[in-house]
Amino acid sequence: MKKIILNFSTTLVGLLFIFSGLIKANDPLGFGYKLQEYFEVFHVTFLNDLAPAIAIVLCTLEMVFGALLFLGFWARKVSLGLLILIIFFTFLTFYSAFFEVVTSCGCFGDAIPLTPWQSFSKDLVLLVLIVFIYMNRDMIQPVIQSEKNRKLIFAAITFLALGFGLYTYNFLPVLDFLPYKIGSNIPKNMIAPAGAEPDLFEIIYQLKNKKTGEEKTMTDKEYLKSGIWKDSNWEVVGQPENKLIKKGYDIPIKDLKITDSQGTDYTAEIVENPYYNLVFVAYNLDKTNIEAMGQLNAIAMNAAENYNIRSVLLTSNSAEDAERFSKENNLVMEIFYADGVPLKSMVRANPGILLLKDGIVINKWHFNRMPSYQDLAGQYFNKNQ
Repeated sequence: MKKIILNFSTTLVGLLFIFSGLIKANDPLGFGYKLQEYFEVFHVTFLNDLAPAIAIVLCTLEMVFGALLFLGFWARKVSLGLLILIIFFTFLTFYSAFFEVVTSCGCFGDAIPLTPWQSFSKDLVLLVLIVFIYMNRDMIQPVIQSEKNRKLIFAAITFLALGFGLYTYNFLPVLDFLPYKIGSNIPKNMIAPAGAEPDLFEIIYQLKNKKTGEEKTMTDKEYLKSGIWKDSNWEVVGQPENKLIKKGYDIPIKDLKITDSQGTDYTAEIVENPYYNLVFVAYNLDKTNIEAMGQLNAIAMNAAENYNIRSVLLTSNSAEDAERFSKENNLVMEIFYADGVPLKSMVRANPGILLLKDGIVINKWHFNRMPSYQDLAGQYFNKNQ
């Protein structure tokens, strides 16, 4: 029976770690953003610039450890490594849930969003399984006996795991789970569909009797039904608390607001443009790729002159910094401003490119794989005539 439980545990934990590492390695920059939230909480923001590298390493470790456990290779070392990882992850998810500091751990990236308590519960189950595996690690037998072949397979797994994370970081996620993925209708993603249920809240009152000192906690419905509000001896103490009872429809895009330097809202004008328009996203101009910005500038100039294509640059920098950057690099595109969070979700690159038409994301590119003006004209703009 112990052997059966052990086989089940190693298979489940191995596959889950492979999946978890793979889904995060699909979007290491997004996982890096999540790590930066933890760095803020623990006051180690000097690691922010290293977040993408740390994300890729952690994803690689998850996939490698998961695969080695599944194959039964070097069980003593692998089970110890998994135990260290899961203790670290369990601490983070518990801290996030208990102190409500990070709303989502990013355990499975944007593919499967989990609440902090769901993440902690998942890690707690894994911790129990991994402790069991560690205690019975000597019973695990490798599927391949040859040490040389095991090392070759280990090298191949490491190469593939690390290579996948580097590939998606330097280009774009293979699978895009964000609301700005190719084919998405941005205006529709910004509103709730007809009939969608909103979040359901109840108000919690803290009451105290001025004569007896007795205290009560009541919901808004109980407060009104009981008629206690008519009794002048009872008073509400502090501010009423809004408690979420039932989660309603979650609007995919709820934080996008595009403005000019004066604060005028241009969101609808830009995202609902019925014609082809190019949106260049550089959420941080201080760290953007200058060479790529020069190439985007040339594309914007040619597209405007030959096809009257509108090109805009979205950034979260201040208007003063953006104007200075524009003058230094002789930019021809219009500059607009938005919060960094939605800009990072639009495209995992700095800068990145979105081709929009009538609110739909026609295509998107990382600056390492940007199309030429000729490619855009031949594939899209010529067909718009």
